[in-house]
Amino acid sequence: MATHDISRRGFTRWLAGGLLAGACPELALAGAVKPAPPVRLRAAAIQMTPKLADVEANLAQAEQLVRAARQQGAEWIILPEMFTTAAAFHPDMLAAIRPVDGAPARLLQRLARELDAVVGGSFLARHGDSVHNTFLLVFPDGSAQRHDKDYPTYWENCYYRGGEDDGVLETPLGDVGSALCWELIRTGTARRLLGRVRLVVGGSCWWTLPDGDNGDSPFRAANLAMARTAAPRLARMLGVPVVHGAHAGPFNGFYSPELPDVAYDSTYLGEAMIVDARGDVLARRPAADGAGVVVADVDLPAAAAPLEPVPDRFWIPEEMPEPWKASWERWFGKGGHYYAAVTEPFLRTGEVNEYVPEYLL
Repeated sequence: MATHDISRRGFTRWLAGGLLAGACPELALAGAVKPAPPVRLRAAAIQMTPKLADVEANLAQAEQLVRAARQQGAEWIILPEMFTTAAAFHPDMLAAIRPVDGAPARLLQRLARELDAVVGGSFLARHGDSVHNTFLLVFPDGSAQRHDKDYPTYWENCYYRGGEDDGVLETPLGDVGSALCWELIRTGTARRLLGRVRLVVGGSCWWTLPDGDNGDSPFRAANLAMARTAAPRLARMLGVPVVHGAHAGPFNGFYSPELPDVAYDSTYLGEAMIVDARGDVLARRPAADGAGVVVADVDLPAAAAPLEPVPDRFWIPEEMPEPWKASWERWFGKGGHYYAAVTEPFLRTGEVNEYVPEYLL
């Protein structure tokens, strides 16, 4: 199938007509209505135990879990961030990039149509000559809305570029926000969605320290606290519910492009959850429970009523360790160099270049 360079603003209807035959029709806004009176819907958040960079295995697991959620009556079903691959620095990640209109999108479309449900999830999506972490929200008629995550986190910078859209998706229930992983803990996300949406959907691929590090490290505890409180705090700041898919379980990666032979074996933290407009957790799945589904009836308010102000800083959590902030910023350059030196050429040729660290050039 050809890869198409599709702008986000013109994206919403390409799934509906001709995609399965390989066509990419002219795109138009999906039919949507403005926010209506209060609505109750049954939502599901999916938690996966992914196989790193194994797209086919992860698609199969995602389909099984989406079907299980629909059997429990879920009308809106949300998969984790990067549900086709999960995330780590690993050479197999390059070959796991898929066209924006490829197999992951077709799976979401097929399930939405067949199950008469709204299904969403993000994946490493090729858009022409670039890659984004693209969240698709697909409706039963085959139409879709799209959000590209704003800033990659750490080694994610090696594999995709940040997006520039506002994360506001038009739906038949009114405008809905999309936020992926550390977007949930940035004040910029809260500000761009505040007063504009009646629900937030998205997911995370939130990992922790490597297995060999001190199990009692305060950084490990701070990271878990951020993962557990991200969705509830955003809900309180926006005054709307949040449906958050997640990954759980171990993975085996490497530290960085400069240390490609040093293992980074760790665990995804889980915490799939559904949170109401007050920030109260209606359903939650910890990492220890592995793969599965959480389902809850969610009330969408006619008007948002935030309970917590958006802080006057970049990060929402007070406990974000200073070394992590600095490292997060450094990865823009480190990962960006890898993206330009390895990922972009791979998109053109299908061959993997030998990586030379920027400081040696």
